[in-house]
Amino acid sequence: MEIQNNNNEQKDKIMLEIKKITTDTEFDLHVSRDDFVNFLYKHLGEFGDAKKDINKSIDYAFSGAEGKGGFLLVAYYEKNLVGALVMNKTGMQGYIPENILVYVAVDGSYRNKGFGKKIVEKALMLADGNVKLHVEYDNPAKRLYERVGMTTKYAEMRYIKGKSN
Repeated sequence: MEIQNNNNEQKDKIMLEIKKITTDTEFDLHVSRDDFVNFLYKHLGEFGDAKKDINKSIDYAFSGAEGKGGFLLVAYYEKNLVGALVMNKTGMQGYIPENILVYVAVDGSYRNKGFGKKIVEKALMLADGNVKLHVEYDNPAKRLYERVGMTTKYAEMRYIKGKSN
């Protein structure tokens, strides 16, 4: 996959390799499951979750149970891990999109090169059916999602049991 990067009016061809992972056995020498989880944990920062929750989303993606499944994407630039994504199936259709983009992150030192856009576009292409995601209003990645054609349909509201109201 090539990305055209116009930096100081010079066109550089940047080769980004994106690999799909659907089972634990598909991790390779470049990245283990722990590396993948640690990458997401670090690069999601304030918009991320605990490592145990990231692992749960991976277990869900790798599940063969009815209504579950999904995939991961890992992105390499010059053999360095620069991006990661988790897509889960929702087990629903029509009234809820068939997929939810759970996590996507790009290494901070590789941002603004178009990598995030290419990773998300690849995920949208690979997903069977429609895709939704949850994004906080102040998350800078919200602009990326809008640029790839995602729209805001609802504001998510939650009731947390046990929390004093």
